[in-house]
Amino acid sequence: MEPASQNFQIFVRFPEFRIPTRALIFQNPNPNLTLHHLKSSLFPTNSIPHSSLFFTLNGKPLPDSTPLSQKSPIAPLSTLTLHLRFNGGGGDGGATGAESRDCYLNMYAIKKPDKADPNEMRLSKWLNCSLSNEPLRHPVVIDKLGNLFNKEALVEGLLKKSLPKQYGYIKGLKDMIAVDLAEIPGAREVGTVKFQCPIAGVEFNGNYKFFALKSCGHVMSAKGFKEVKSSACLICHKEFAESDKLVINGSEDEVKELWEKLTEEKAKANNGKKSKKLRNGDAKGEEVAKLAGTKHGIEGNGVKSNGKESTKKFKATAPANATKAVYDSIFTSSKKKSDFKETYSCRSLPLGRN
Repeated sequence: MEPASQNFQIFVRFPEFRIPTRALIFQNPNPNLTLHHLKSSLFPTNSIPHSSLFFTLNGKPLPDSTPLSQKSPIAPLSTLTLHLRFNGGGGDGGATGAESRDCYLNMYAIKKPDKADPNEMRLSKWLNCSLSNEPLRHPVVIDKLGNLFNKEALVEGLLKKSLPKQYGYIKGLKDMIAVDLAEIPGAREVGTVKFQCPIAGVEFNGNYKFFALKSCGHVMSAKGFKEVKSSACLICHKEFAESDKLVINGSEDEVKELWEKLTEEKAKANNGKKSKKLRNGDAKGEEVAKLAGTKHGIEGNGVKSNGKESTKKFKATAPANATKAVYDSIFTSSKKKSDFKETYSCRSLPLGRN
């Protein structure tokens, strides 16, 4: 009974020869069959010198004496790559400065991190929360610079005081504006929630400019505002001013303009607080004046003053029938110190006291 045939199949790539990958099947291969014989079968001697060709497996070069059989270090169905060696002139990989050619190949075998896709970054900015980077889901809020947030994530960051420094201008709920994003019908069934302009139908993905109305919170595209010109919201018909339109994820210049407006608003608010404190200080001054005896414009000496001088400080004066010595004795000590001299070494023991 004849033994069952054993097939040994491999694949050979030719990246430098512009030849498609070949599948080679060896039926009951000879144990003496090596890569040198394989090169001879692929390229005749008169076309390319065999010394200029070498095989690699997973980036590692293989010697020509490597056998092609079941006991070969080359596993069945492996993919070999045939390279062309360029001798002389430098840059041929002969001198790498490394301990071995294997170190050199491994250095370039490390996959470098892929660069961020600008389209993915743009979509993430429009479809994800700026704080948690999770997909936007209602309730959604927007800050005064046009950044989108999941309200739950933003409130949690405020309570835990864990907001990044770049969002330090958000102090509470007054710095958030609730917005209403119109979902694309059927998008939720696919598994991804996407939004659109309810008027123009353009997708909320960064390819079009969108505005949020601070008065009602509805979000529409600039194209929708342009197609239907109105001073009222096209969804809820609430009147709005041009200053109520807040651009979402605006350009660098638009964000800079919004930041200037935000700074002006905070400056006005701080000035209002200062003026309120000053008014409270005037009220306290009036109470002090009343305690000092200036209530109803009457000074401490019983003389009535006009309204402008009602806050004049109280000045104590001696009664007409009291001498200056008696009156001074009430507030200060009228006893004069004895005339004596003190020594330089001990001021607490004046001379003549004994």
